[in-house]
Amino acid sequence: MKAIIMAGGQGSRLRPLTCDRPKPMVPIMNRPMMEHIVSLLKSYDLKEIGVTLQYLPEQIENYFGDGREFGVNMRYFIEDSPLGTAGSVKNSGSFLDETFIVISGDALTDFDLQKAIEFHRAKGGVATLVLTSVETPLEYGVVIANEEGRITQFLEKPSWGEVFSDTVNTGIYILEPEVLQYVPEGAQFDFAKDLFPLLMQKGYPLYGYVAEGYWCDIGNIEQYHGAHLDILKGTVKVNIQEREQSPGVYVGENVIIEPGAQINAPALIGSGSRIGRGACVDSYTVLGPNTQVEAYASVKRGLIWRNGYIGQRAQIRGAMLCNRVQVMRHSALYEGSVVGDDTTIEENSIIKPNVKIWPHKLVESGSVVSESLIWGAKPAKSLFGFDGISGIVNVEITPELVAKLSVAYGSLLGEGSQVVVSSDDWKASRMLKEAAVSGLLSAGIRVYDLGETVTPITRRAVKELDVKGGIHLQLSREDNTNTKIKFFDSEGLNLAKGWERKIEQAYYREDFKRIKGLEVGETVKLTSFTEKYLQQLLDVLDLQVLKNTQRKVVLAYPTPWLYSLLVPFLQQLNCEVFTISLPAGEPLTMSVLQNHFNEVAEAVTGNGADLGVVMDANAENLVLFDSQGRYVDEDMFMALSSLIIFKANAGGTMAVPITAPGVIEQLAKEHQGRVLRTKTEPRSLMEALSDSKAENMKYDPFTLSFDAIASLGRILEFMASEDVSLATLLDSIPPFFLHKQDVDCSWGVKGAVMRRLIEETQNDDVELVDGVKVRHPQGWALVLPDSERPVYRVYGEGYSTETAEELTDMYAEKIKKIQQELGK
Repeated sequence: MKAIIMAGGQGSRLRPLTCDRPKPMVPIMNRPMMEHIVSLLKSYDLKEIGVTLQYLPEQIENYFGDGREFGVNMRYFIEDSPLGTAGSVKNSGSFLDETFIVISGDALTDFDLQKAIEFHRAKGGVATLVLTSVETPLEYGVVIANEEGRITQFLEKPSWGEVFSDTVNTGIYILEPEVLQYVPEGAQFDFAKDLFPLLMQKGYPLYGYVAEGYWCDIGNIEQYHGAHLDILKGTVKVNIQEREQSPGVYVGENVIIEPGAQINAPALIGSGSRIGRGACVDSYTVLGPNTQVEAYASVKRGLIWRNGYIGQRAQIRGAMLCNRVQVMRHSALYEGSVVGDDTTIEENSIIKPNVKIWPHKLVESGSVVSESLIWGAKPAKSLFGFDGISGIVNVEITPELVAKLSVAYGSLLGEGSQVVVSSDDWKASRMLKEAAVSGLLSAGIRVYDLGETVTPITRRAVKELDVKGGIHLQLSREDNTNTKIKFFDSEGLNLAKGWERKIEQAYYREDFKRIKGLEVGETVKLTSFTEKYLQQLLDVLDLQVLKNTQRKVVLAYPTPWLYSLLVPFLQQLNCEVFTISLPAGEPLTMSVLQNHFNEVAEAVTGNGADLGVVMDANAENLVLFDSQGRYVDEDMFMALSSLIIFKANAGGTMAVPITAPGVIEQLAKEHQGRVLRTKTEPRSLMEALSDSKAENMKYDPFTLSFDAIASLGRILEFMASEDVSLATLLDSIPPFFLHKQDVDCSWGVKGAVMRRLIEETQNDDVELVDGVKVRHPQGWALVLPDSERPVYRVYGEGYSTETAEELTDMYAEKIKKIQQELGK
């Protein structure tokens, strides 16, 4: 059997380790990571090896040559441009004339390949995917196989709502040559995204072999460091060439250890190195060949490549140093810091945790480096969450972060593009908006500054001004110390996940264009757009119908900005407006306002009002109270909006998230409408709502769901045109019973819990649009992993409050039980 090593990767997330070398040449235990793969293949007598190359191919060719020195025969196949995983293998041409194994040159594993090969031959299929279980499956292809090992479903890089298993694709495949006939010549084509779905579509059986042992896809700095720790702990079996001088201490040839030096296991010291008197090479340290550690210096959990120099009394703590890095005396480098090739850290300097320094730099004496030089570092978690980017102001969301994010966004859009920017009237939002404007201008973007406004108006401006996108800074819905950054595409919708990933990657690498001063963008102030928006709303509303009936409205707790907008707007809709407010002070989030809903209900009934209105500071969420003081919660509001769409638009379609109550289908059936269920994430719902609006529809489903101001106007118009009260509309909606609860679940077992749930419910009536939704005779339950917190959200709907609670309790207990069985 022949083997193909895919070795064309750049390894951009490993920078600065990969600034001057392809990812497979980054050393692990003083040998290129690809050499460990070659050694593994050789140990299973897989000696005919083809290597696919694209980025800096000469480095790999020069090191491995024809493979003779490593006991194998190697041939190279170079791509002029990236062809994808399957495309690169197809490029190897006639070399693959028999069953072959594909493996990545930039992973670390000790899988028993012979067992995988035997499994493949026993099944007789055209493709076997080698699988393994991981704690966090988001960055991998999730795979589900049946009891016979036949693959039934897989998904590339899912969101948490799409995580159906913790069993993932390792990128190791055993294939028959015939599968390559389905790979186009010279085109970008991937195994998991393109070829495997195509083979399944054509009826070929694909099998998954779950391998035992260690596997790590070394995609980032943390995984790279962790791989070394795992080797030194003995978690993974690799061939360490240095001799074991004492238990856990591996020492190469011609190493000098001076009297008084201390070496603590586990550790590896490369050939030709010298450890000075009184120096300490502490546990979990790897020193490359010809490294010098001077007297009384200390290295703990450090990774130092070849020809490093650590000066007297210098301290290395969990830092990584590339080739020929010099750290002068009394300097210190801390956890997660990475220093590129040929860099000098002069004496008495401090490199703070997680700082990245690109190659060929000089850090002057006495410096304290707290920010990366040239390029930035990746935070521990993803920036984008369920709905934009959230965090504590001036702690997690700083002006520097917002500026850099905006540069990244602007660079991706391209110099000369136009972007709308705005904020709500919270002073922190205004501050951060200025940082966003500065970042965009520095990328050569023309900025339309709406000033202080609300989210729906910014969405409308993006679309009407025909710009490339938008940014809105706003107060968090939940916490008044938190802010939220929302990015919009050219349609005014939340960015797609692919675009969010692009912005994150550009931000992490600081891979954005630095334009000349003469080409910096310009700012255009458009503070009058709010008046235009209001006039457009009045133009589409039937004011004549509204004049026939005056309604009393209690407007509760509006922000000063919303007060100045909503009061005259409601008055033009023939409403008598009563307002109630809280004492001035901290900004009021919707979470805080909910504590005062009883007061709103009393104000509505006490004033004999037709309805009460509460709106969040950014006019995205509308809360109504009917004349009886009944609160219209989120689920009832969806039902109300759906009823209006179905009654006003014959045969209309309403999109709702999978968590919405089933009564919406009842309403659709009654009024010949149609319901489209979507994922819970805002972008999915927005796309579906936008697509569901027909040209002749009087009421826009998107407006009712995401624009509280316009939605309020439309609901008042509908009540007037139908001559009904809000209470009557609510009474026409059949009763429904929903229950929700959260269950704690650590990030490390979320995928495993989902896999077990799917296994346990595979014979039930299951829907996998988002999470796992299981239908029962008495209702349904939905188990949905939260994308931002270590919890599962459990939803249940039943024929009564008790049955809804029973369903959620049942699945909450399942989640807890699975975690107990997993030992978490």
